[in-house]
Amino acid sequence: ETKVTRNNPFLVVFVSFGSGGTLSQDQLNELALGLELSGQRFLWVVRSPNDKSANAAFFNAQSQNDPLSFLPKGFLERTQGRGLVVPSWAPQIEVLSHPATGGFFTHCGLNSILESIVHGVPLIAWPLYTEQKMNAVMLTEGLKVSLRPKSDESGLTGPEEIAEIVKSLMEGEDGKKIRRRMEGLKDAAAKIPSEDGSSAKSPSELAFKWKNHKNI
Repeated sequence: ETKVTRNNPFLVVFVSFGSGGTLSQDQLNELALGLELSGQRFLWVVRSPNDKSANAAFFNAQSQNDPLSFLPKGFLERTQGRGLVVPSWAPQIEVLSHPATGGFFTHCGLNSILESIVHGVPLIAWPLYTEQKMNAVMLTEGLKVSLRPKSDESGLTGPEEIAEIVKSLMEGEDGKKIRRRMEGLKDAAAKIPSEDGSSAKSPSELAFKWKNHKNI
């Protein structure tokens, strides 16, 4: 039996944007193609797109209950055996705590940040709203435990950029550095006394404590 650790080739990137996080139809397509192009194993929680064009073109009684119907044609077949796509929800804490989870593609909500740090899972930051964008800057530029894909002039992040970022986190040198740093952050977070209410504080307060810990 193969022992799965956070440093072996069987790692999976977990893709989830929170309970309310949705993408446009165009960005959903680009993300799907990027994950496929990356060649990495993935677990993706998919929700129906939220833009008007998607509503007009696709929303009906069936598709509202089946987010998978919005994925590019043939995507599920082409990634079978390497990727697992689940509609709407997955048990996030259980996924992040599993040793096969080697990266977390996240919207940078506070709960998701805390859960990833507690379990030592490095990040790809994809913020959707204002406060999440601030969190993404802290994680990427401050704590340096995250990579962040770039968008083009239209605001979309293309499949090549997504594939490059995923591959970099999962098997590149930058990913190895981030993984080591996140392990240090995990150790530091474990030493913060729970009675001081740290889990309810802002990411900036947590970052100050973690960055000033001797292990960071």
